[in-house]
Amino acid sequence: MISLIGSRPAIQVGRHQVIQYDTLWLATALRRAALAAEREDFPFVDDIRMGIEKYLETKCPLNLLTLTELFDRMRHMLVRIGCESIAEKLEPLAPPVSISLVRLAKQAGTGYELAFFGLLREELADLQSAGAEEIRFGGLKEAAMLLCSVEKWDSRCDALLADIRTFLCDLDRDRHPFRRPLRFRMDSER
Repeated sequence: MISLIGSRPAIQVGRHQVIQYDTLWLATALRRAALAAEREDFPFVDDIRMGIEKYLETKCPLNLLTLTELFDRMRHMLVRIGCESIAEKLEPLAPPVSISLVRLAKQAGTGYELAFFGLLREELADLQSAGAEEIRFGGLKEAAMLLCSVEKWDSRCDALLADIRTFLCDLDRDRHPFRRPLRFRMDSER
């Protein structure tokens, strides 16, 4: 991977790499840490977020930065500026992660819908434990076609697509299997 000046390193979240991201999720993580440290009056969240953004764009020598490494650096920086209580409460929060349902459908194999749903559940649990809260899904229609083993859309694809959407909507509503909240976004197209 070639790093261009002014570009941010990819962020490794579990098995996934997030390449294009804003930094608003860092502000959310900092606000949560400040609240957990009972520092509701902490006014420097946006300043720190912008400083981290500038570091990522101009000073970070890495092309790939794990989420854990990024948050370790943030904790170190918070300690250096005298915010130890906030540093202690800072928990990793990932930028929104996009996953391809096509990849999971290929991994499950043609006609193995149950394996697909099991792989999807495992993938979501892994992402959640890595710090992801917002997950975007792509390739819904193509995944349904792969699982149905068809080249042209048919009624079985409609049924399976509805099952996939229902499965994701149910998981989105039912937060019990996951320690932290998850928000799902589904592409309307392939």
